[in-house]
Amino acid sequence: MKILHVLDSVNRGGAETLILDVCRNAAAFGLEVMIAAGDGPLLDEFANCGRPFFHLDRRLPFDPMHAGQLRRIIRSKGIDLVHTHQAVDAIHSLAAAAGLKVPVVLSHHGIVPDAKNRRATKFLLSRVAHNIVVAETVIRTYNELYGIRFGANTSVIYNGVDTSRLSPEGGDLRAEMGIGPDVPLIGMIGNFYPEKRKDQLTVCRSLPKVIEHFPDTRCVFIGGVEPGAGAKFDECRQFCDDNQIGERVHFLGRRSDVPDILSALDIFVFSSFQEGLPIALNEAMLAGVPTIVSDIPSLIEASGTGQYSMVFPVGDEAVLAEKVLSLLKEPALRGELARNAHGFAASNFTIEAHLARLAELYRSLRGS
Repeated sequence: MKILHVLDSVNRGGAETLILDVCRNAAAFGLEVMIAAGDGPLLDEFANCGRPFFHLDRRLPFDPMHAGQLRRIIRSKGIDLVHTHQAVDAIHSLAAAAGLKVPVVLSHHGIVPDAKNRRATKFLLSRVAHNIVVAETVIRTYNELYGIRFGANTSVIYNGVDTSRLSPEGGDLRAEMGIGPDVPLIGMIGNFYPEKRKDQLTVCRSLPKVIEHFPDTRCVFIGGVEPGAGAKFDECRQFCDDNQIGERVHFLGRRSDVPDILSALDIFVFSSFQEGLPIALNEAMLAGVPTIVSDIPSLIEASGTGQYSMVFPVGDEAVLAEKVLSLLKEPALRGELARNAHGFAASNFTIEAHLARLAELYRSLRGS
């Protein structure tokens, strides 16, 4: 079965990481995956992932040339189903597939939609063959906040992680930072966004109390600064400098060595205002790192109703500091939390579990 994944851009984010994992593992589930994508930091990685790749260049909000390029790919490659990941991808793919009897699927990754994308999403819900939502809480959130109501053509399929790529590759983050194995190391992976999504500032605000009790503690933030998010990044840096902890907090930008980073951490913190089902949290759990998460619905769901992560009220730096300190003071508790979380994630968030559900859905849509 030939599947074309369409991506308007290939930034370094959870959805893109998921699709790369799908590309590497789909053949075992009888799926022949191809990629059509625009520009972005992961362009070379997608182009060299071992699957047929087609470079797209959309120039207009709705670009007939872009839709025509997709239509030529669908016809020339005998595509059976098109899988899209943003509203703009789905609109162009529906135009491209018109009259070809090729289903178009749209995944909803839980990203906060602006007004334009809310309108586009409402338009698309009944027009695509199927909607895939990454978490039950996304369905409720979209309904309650945006009036976006998913219909019967909707399935929840959790994101999955290829655990084989979580093996450390020999890099040594602690050596890079000049710290030893006994220095407490906390980390968060996530880009700085202009929208109210990630909440790195609450982590920064929790650190003075943590460092007061464990003076050697270091914290690393992994992730780029998206256009328009410079003020948020600067606020974090300024807070750390104003509180004399700037030398202990490291903003390392975008990194491709996530397995090595996770293997160096004592605690993974995921502080957010709004999420779908974050790949970064799944990766940390599967890598055996104890996690602390904000108490937003999607992170509660991703952590097994809060059983497999410590949970703090969103934006509450005092409680976050208490959670971090409790784990730093009790290595046995850290180990127990990490082991239990790994077992839960291995049952729910592997790429094998994701692809099994995906292949079943694809075949039902094609009637085979």
